Amino acid sequence: MDDENHFFRTETDLVTEEARKRKAARTKHLGAPIDVPGKPLAIQIKGSELWVAQSDHVVRKLDLESGAISQVYRGHTGPVTVLALLDDPIDKNAPPLLISGSWDKAVNIWDTKDKSLISSTDAHSDFIKCVFPLPELKLLISSGSDKVVRFWDMTDPRSKKPLKNLGVISAHTRPVQCVAADVHSSSSATLYTADSMGVILIWTLERVYGEVPICRATQIGALDIHRTGVNDLWYGHGQLWSGSSDETAILTHHPPPSTPIPTNARKPVAPLTHPEAVKAILPLALTPVGEPLLLTASGDALRLYDVNDPTAPELLSTTDAHWLNVTALRLWFRRTADKGGRVGVESWIVSASLDGTVRRWRLADLISPPKEPPKQPAEETKLTSSTQLTAEEEAELAELMEDDD
Repeated sequence: MDDENHFFRTETDLVTEEARKRKAARTKHLGAPIDVPGKPLAIQIKGSELWVAQSDHVVRKLDLESGAISQVYRGHTGPVTVLALLDDPIDKNAPPLLISGSWDKAVNIWDTKDKSLISSTDAHSDFIKCVFPLPELKLLISSGSDKVVRFWDMTDPRSKKPLKNLGVISAHTRPVQCVAADVHSSSSATLYTADSMGVILIWTLERVYGEVPICRATQIGALDIHRTGVNDLWYGHGQLWSGSSDETAILTHHPPPSTPIPTNARKPVAPLTHPEAVKAILPLALTPVGEPLLLTASGDALRLYDVNDPTAPELLSTTDAHWLNVTALRLWFRRTADKGGRVGVESWIVSASLDGTVRRWRLADLISPPKEPPKQPAEETKLTSSTQLTAEEEAELAELMEDDD
């Protein structure tokens, strides 16, 4: 029986590999791909610089125009899964600070000017799932597979000492995968925390300064809108957007409208259903773009929706973007010059994938896709050692991308 199962697994693997070869050939030039060592798991952008958290235990900084690697941050001892950028609180013209979290359970803070490690904090007892700075409250929020959310003092993020813990949330029963926040003042905010079972909890945060600084979290609500893990969470302008492994992206208005809507006039906000788990979302209305558009990553495809009327969203385009799962989406304001030397700014999307590439997409082309050129016969493409996944890598990355039980 074991031999028989091994045979069928091998046949399935062969079919999968052949399909990937065809997909790799079909998509190899799409999105002006930048090949990166390791597998990109998270990305952040500042200007034309891109930071990539990778499965090979490092963070790399690249130039988005040339694709050249300019820095490699070494110090973690496991895959680096999450990233955040924080403006220098003392010198606003200085390069940002980089915050990274890893399977090694540490949160590291780096100086991006010279890639030096400023501090390292043993933050959790299991894999770190999220790092989320709240500079208005001088806080860093982290969460992990240990089902805990922690609040860290960022009064002096350049201190060489490990971060000081100011408080903790331990109400979740599953790994806490992402957080979002609505800041009210330098001492208060509303916090949203989401876990791998689909539970979203809502909290008020009270930040206390002084000789004995603390951060208090009081639960004020919960949302039961997803059947399983929430992978991405965004908040702004009364809108909470969530993307989930239940194959949906959902808009929740919070807090609810102060003026009750008559029942007969109430229209439900439609969940955006996808063929696979939604791993990343980008609500462009919550960015400087300010347009009612939602970009999602499900499997290896990008989908762009017009959500001007959330009760009747319209799918504008589907882009066959990668040949393995997309892990992250970010907005890039690209500066371009015309023939006369006049400089303009265009909105671009950057996507990262387990296929080992970071790709760049002009937002205008996603809104109105250009006509496809005549199809040429697909050439045979061999997956190189930098993109071919071994059986061990397959198992490791499957574990990395799946929800925790």
